Amino acid sequence: MTGKSAPPAKKTAPAAAKKKAAPAPKEGAALKEEAAPKQEAAPAPVPATEEPPAPEHPLEQPPAPTDEPAPISIEAGAEATPVPAEGSPAEATPVPTEGSPAPPDEPPAPDTEPKLEKPKEEPPSCPLSLAVEEVSENSFTLTWKAPEQMGRASLDGYVVEICKDGSSDWKAVNQEPFLSTRYTIPNLSSGDKIHVRVMAVSASGTSVPATLEQPVLIREILQLPKIRMPRHLRETYIRRVGDAVNIMIPFQGKPQPEVSWTKGGQPLDTNRINIRNTARDTIFYIRQAQRNDSGKYELTVQINGAEDKATLDIQVVEPPGPPQNLKLVDVWGFNVALEWTPPADNGNSEIKGYRVQKSDKKSGKWFTVLERCTRTSCTISDLIIGNTYSFRVFSENICGLSNSAAVASGVAYIEKTKTTYQPEKIPQRDMMEPPKFTQPLTDRTTTRGYSTHLFCSVRGFPQPKIIWLKNQMEIREDPKYIALIDQGVCSLEIRKPGPFDGGVYTCKAVNPLGEASVDCRLDVKGENAL
Repeated sequence: MTGKSAPPAKKTAPAAAKKKAAPAPKEGAALKEEAAPKQEAAPAPVPATEEPPAPEHPLEQPPAPTDEPAPISIEAGAEATPVPAEGSPAEATPVPTEGSPAPPDEPPAPDTEPKLEKPKEEPPSCPLSLAVEEVSENSFTLTWKAPEQMGRASLDGYVVEICKDGSSDWKAVNQEPFLSTRYTIPNLSSGDKIHVRVMAVSASGTSVPATLEQPVLIREILQLPKIRMPRHLRETYIRRVGDAVNIMIPFQGKPQPEVSWTKGGQPLDTNRINIRNTARDTIFYIRQAQRNDSGKYELTVQINGAEDKATLDIQVVEPPGPPQNLKLVDVWGFNVALEWTPPADNGNSEIKGYRVQKSDKKSGKWFTVLERCTRTSCTISDLIIGNTYSFRVFSENICGLSNSAAVASGVAYIEKTKTTYQPEKIPQRDMMEPPKFTQPLTDRTTTRGYSTHLFCSVRGFPQPKIIWLKNQMEIREDPKYIALIDQGVCSLEIRKPGPFDGGVYTCKAVNPLGEASVDCRLDVKGENAL
């Protein structure tokens, strides 16, 4: 036994030398820092502390570390520190021998590398915007929005749970997840306060629940009565006699309000007017309207003393009667004057105007001469001499023209009258005037070989005679010069002037009352000079 314990005693020398060597811990520390990132990626399992082997089997002890593999054992030690044996220092694990304590030694590195675990799939996030849409006396309706993050797996649906106020027992109200973002929870007791939460469910798991901050009180929400009168019924509703009247007026209120109709404070005649009420509207129906159905109808919607009223104004109209007392007032020249009075029956509507027609005896046809005449008199002109005319007038309202017309009892005969034309005497005006230039000549500079014009304007009566002069010498029938006058505008064209055509040009106007003149200077230069 003692012979077998000798080899372990020799192995203590390298361990003691390793303790005295100063650089060994620094090198191990550097390797420890390099191994730090690997530890974060996959931590190695802590090796179990093995009990020291029996003295009779010293060959099974772990081999003594050398200087080269020392950093590897330090790296393994950095991952997990072995548990020291009882009664030995914490720096090294003692190896017992027969008769003497074994020198400290480091545990061996693990034989196998740790396996990387697959990352777990995250569940969906919490549903958004959970709110109560409607509450009744035995149910309420929730709405929400889908979560922002669904996770890798698709969303299976939502689970709704409720809990009464004061209790911690949450119960699911739906057996299977559903994908709708709206849910009505039925079969609740009036007066209860219910807490509610909604969770999103997928193959990855269940989300954090979305919970209402306050419990929901199960009761019917009272709503004051309110009549929503359509826009076209806020004004007078007009129908013709014989037409059907079918009007639907919506209203609101909870619980269902009581609806009543009256006319002039009296109940309606159910033989002529049919009323049908629902929870949200009332229908007013008359099969064939008559003029006595016109008037103001009052609608009242009432709930426990609270009420709302609206007025429906119905006007049943028909065509008016004809005008009255139509007569010829006067006939002169080509003109006829008529007068009449309004009809006795306006058809339960305002008279918009009158239509006047004429008929000559030769053709017998009626022609409209005035439409929508708003007065009860008119004058008809442009009649043909020698013809005999009859006249009639229709009244008009919102329904149209009257069924019959008022016809004038007399006829109008347009006679031919003798007239003498006397022309108007116009006093003679003295138009005589001496010549006067209204636009003088202006100095000009022209290029040799290019024609040029001189212009001025003159007035006078009788029309003055125009004389052109060059350097005080009259220009006479020279083909080089062309003189014109039009509406008092005088012009002189100088064709292809040369250097000797320059000078002072004068325009003189002469008539029996006097004369006038204007002049200008013309300079002719060569092409190179310009």
